[in-house]
Amino acid sequence: MFLINDTTLRDGEQAPYVAFNTKEKLDIAKKLFEAGADELEVGIPAMGQKEQDDLKEILALNLPIRIMSWNRATLNDLEASINCGLKAVDLSIPVSDILIDVKFGGDKDKLLRQLETVVLEAKKEGLFVCIGGEDSSRANLDFLKEIMSLGKSIGADRFRYCDTVGILTPQKTYKNIKELSSLKLLDIEMHTHNDFGMATANAISGFEAGAMSANTTVIGLGERAGNASFEQVLMSLTRLFGKNVDINSEKLKSLIQSVSLASNRRIDTNLPIIGEYIFAHESGIHVNGMMKSKSAYEPFTPNEVGLQRAFPIGKHSGTSTLLYHLQAMGINPDKKRLQELLPIVREIVTNRKKVLDSTELKELYLCSLDI
Repeated sequence: MFLINDTTLRDGEQAPYVAFNTKEKLDIAKKLFEAGADELEVGIPAMGQKEQDDLKEILALNLPIRIMSWNRATLNDLEASINCGLKAVDLSIPVSDILIDVKFGGDKDKLLRQLETVVLEAKKEGLFVCIGGEDSSRANLDFLKEIMSLGKSIGADRFRYCDTVGILTPQKTYKNIKELSSLKLLDIEMHTHNDFGMATANAISGFEAGAMSANTTVIGLGERAGNASFEQVLMSLTRLFGKNVDINSEKLKSLIQSVSLASNRRIDTNLPIIGEYIFAHESGIHVNGMMKSKSAYEPFTPNEVGLQRAFPIGKHSGTSTLLYHLQAMGINPDKKRLQELLPIVREIVTNRKKVLDSTELKELYLCSLDI
């Protein structure tokens, strides 16, 4: 079973220039659940009282899914999460030599002792524990195996494999996760960043290699170039991997709009899954195919994600597009006339950098009949 642990309210909010207020957090949390998230990572209690108050309000929603906080693997951070009433925690430790040098002076034994102390305390409190391996993609695999072995022996539930600086490729992801998952020590969760544009692909590759969970953020929010996209992972798991999710297009669309507004981030028109223009077919060959079969050039329908199909009248349009629009206005056109109109349409669109609307096409066609 594949799980989506969405971290829009934690790592998503860590995106530069993004800050959610309490009302926005509550709205996003509810909509994430309604849109198909299996778990939510909702904040960092150690940030202080206001963050803790927000987390308590999210918990008070009583959403029937696991709610998790992010923590450094310290007793103080853990205590802050426990005081909020959280029952699940991610305990983060640096695992690459680079970050162990920065944060522990290179002392791996000290790191392991500290991790053991905090995990044991969390398990004594009955918490679900995920060990977050910060910078896993630059870490030595043998050291990751050591951490996972320790985690299993002291009762941890999951290991988060973090591509913290986004350097993985799908092939490298598959190789590393296959090796770690084959040990059957801890369930593995993917946490991927998009610095080279591969966050979603790497998350999916992790699933293929044996990971059971992935962190996502709505519209890919997150540090630097962002994280794996919630909507992309959701649709990929549903349509390509058979995950049983009844996607409500209106709820998904509402979630996307809420996060876009709260983060002041635009949604590009060609953004996968949710971009306004991804169901717009201009190419004459494509339009001709779509007229014969709605699956000719679409992997899923616009209805599934709350969008609409369009056939813009542009430079690359063919007679099928002109025929479609004229027939929709009750005109049964002469096909020879349509062929003659194409170069005129293309010249107009090229010169003004804007497609024709159906009314303009109608006027052009009727004028051509008078010539």
